[in-house]
Amino acid sequence: MTESRGKLIVISGFSGAGKGTVVQGLVEKYPYSLSVSATTRPPRPGEEHGKAYYFKTVDEFMHLIDYNGFIEWTNYCDNYYGTPRRFIEDEMRLGHDVILEIEVEGALNVKRQYEDAILIFITTPDAATLEERLKGRGSEDEPTIRKRISRAREEVTLVHNYDYVIINDELEQCIEEVNAVVLTEKNQYQNRVALIDQIRTELEEI
Repeated sequence: MTESRGKLIVISGFSGAGKGTVVQGLVEKYPYSLSVSATTRPPRPGEEHGKAYYFKTVDEFMHLIDYNGFIEWTNYCDNYYGTPRRFIEDEMRLGHDVILEIEVEGALNVKRQYEDAILIFITTPDAATLEERLKGRGSEDEPTIRKRISRAREEVTLVHNYDYVIINDELEQCIEEVNAVVLTEKNQYQNRVALIDQIRTELEEI
């Protein structure tokens, strides 16, 4: 059987929309590889180095930038975030589908480098729900919440660049919808050309 290159699935969303929980559910339920981003922000309660993020000092992060260690990087709400290059390339080469959970500007940078990447944006049903979820996390003070809402106002003007927008109202349904999108994309003809060519060759040999 012909081995195909894995797909790159880029998932973004407003802070508080639950994209992290959706990604966690996808990785637990389906055979996706999760690219762990690097960040200079401090870990939240329960977050582990190497699982939630690679937590770096600013100096460590700048060193990786200098050595072209990131596919993309950005400053988001006064902290740096970056996507390690080597892991993604290795996993896709092995035929594994890789999920990136990154913010909007980073996602657009990735799309410029990987034209066939699938861009999915996760949102709440409305702005009031978004604010409620941000406050309900209990991990940030009011000024930080205001900053994240202000950032959402900027992000909403860029969502038209995404391929799909999926509402995270009921978690399990959202997870299934994201997975269905990926399956649909993978089954498009242009992604099955090598398989069809192989079958054509095999039929001629029968």
